Amino acid sequence: MMENKQESFKFLIGEEHQSTRVDLVLSLQLPEISRSFIQKLLEKGMVKVNGQVCTSKKYKVNKEDEVEVILPEPEPLKVEAENIPLDIVYEDQDLLVVNKPRGMVVHPAAGNENGTLVNAVLYHCGDSLSSINGVIRPGIVHRIDKDTSGLLVVAKNDMAHESLSNQLAEHSITRRYEALVFNNFNEDSGTVDAPIGRDPYNRLRQAVTDLNSKHAVTHWKVLERFGNYTHIEAKLETGRTHQIRVHMAYIKHPLIGDSTYGPKKQPFGVEGQLLHAKILGFVHPRTGEYMEFERPRPEIFEKTLKKLRG
Repeated sequence: MMENKQESFKFLIGEEHQSTRVDLVLSLQLPEISRSFIQKLLEKGMVKVNGQVCTSKKYKVNKEDEVEVILPEPEPLKVEAENIPLDIVYEDQDLLVVNKPRGMVVHPAAGNENGTLVNAVLYHCGDSLSSINGVIRPGIVHRIDKDTSGLLVVAKNDMAHESLSNQLAEHSITRRYEALVFNNFNEDSGTVDAPIGRDPYNRLRQAVTDLNSKHAVTHWKVLERFGNYTHIEAKLETGRTHQIRVHMAYIKHPLIGDSTYGPKKQPFGVEGQLLHAKILGFVHPRTGEYMEFERPRPEIFEKTLKKLRG
């Protein structure tokens, strides 16, 4: 008999989520799973609050509640090509550089099988994608979060994928981001060198921790100051899950719009972190030539900057 590979996560409700509907709390903690899938988990009795099964999506959690969610063993996803417009910055026989919009998930997951970057790339490239990361993530060398906009490189064959993966491992790929964060800085630039792993108090988040963590380094510099807010550039030396979001929150500068690592109530009506992967540079796997690409900030980022300047 095959072992059931269900995953179970437990976390405590903090003050910022007091009196929030349980389905909303879970959607904040599991941003790659759709709200409708979370509601199905509730209906099936896969969510417990303080050890008791919770089936009502309208149940409001309280501070210090222990919430447990059981994610069923993932069924094999049939990833379908979808005719979704792509902002293609560069393309040749080996790779594709794409400017990903805010709100687009990179690869399919339970409850989010469609509308992802992978669905769009499959339609555009057909069978011309590397197979190293399997059926769910064909061609995906690295990823950015759903609400992070900006540049990604996709490998069309295994040779390109291995070369780009090696460059990532050697920290030689240039990745520069822009972000809007809370609070002012005392310095004009700095480095956060702090290991990142799963949050030991909330298994659905990442955190700076010494437990089962990986080395993580983010360099930052101030671009513009607005008193209670700051426009920064962040340069990744490593590439951990949610790295910039976690590191900035760790030094008391959470990103505007990031209710997972920052305040629940966000200014300027922004939902989702204002983080843009603006510059991407790497050595081409076939030619050995260094290539660098840049894309402007998305409209919501510009509108928020305009409000701050105004």
